[in-house]
Amino acid sequence: MDISVIDATKVTTKNGLAIGSDSAPVKMVEFMNVRCPYCKKWFEESFDLLNEYVKEGEVQRIIKLLDKDKESLQRGNVMHHHINYDLPEKGLTDLKQMYDTQDQWGNLSLEDVAVFAEDNLQLPKKEVPAIVQSVIEEATAANIKFVPTIVIGEHIFDESVTKDELISYIEGK
Repeated sequence: MDISVIDATKVTTKNGLAIGSDSAPVKMVEFMNVRCPYCKKWFEESFDLLNEYVKEGEVQRIIKLLDKDKESLQRGNVMHHHINYDLPEKGLTDLKQMYDTQDQWGNLSLEDVAVFAEDNLQLPKKEVPAIVQSVIEEATAANIKFVPTIVIGEHIFDESVTKDELISYIEGK
């Protein structure tokens, strides 16, 4: 991923799934698509570590589910419309459930993905077009083309970040 083209000044903490305290000193913005295998890798490998930082009040995660035109990611777009942004902790649990079942719904038709979300995951559709559109516009303005793209201050990275690198970005070392 060529991070030199990304303008982190255009990335905000608005219009995402805000996990953790608003007063946390470190804000981490994560652009993801739940159908992307690299996003799944990032989510799963960083989950426990980030939960600890969130629990300690050190980090607030702002997860921005980015709808993509790429055919292979469109099923993720459908899933994104089943996240309740008003209940961030439940939203995080729902994201985990989506990633855990990605192999089951990842190759279904778009209509069947919606049915899977509602019937299998018990997630009703949420109409949040303003949030969806604002995330797309923000990613475009910041020139974020790939998922996952994660921003912590001036640090921009993807799923290939090591645990030690991630810790150093969070702790400012």
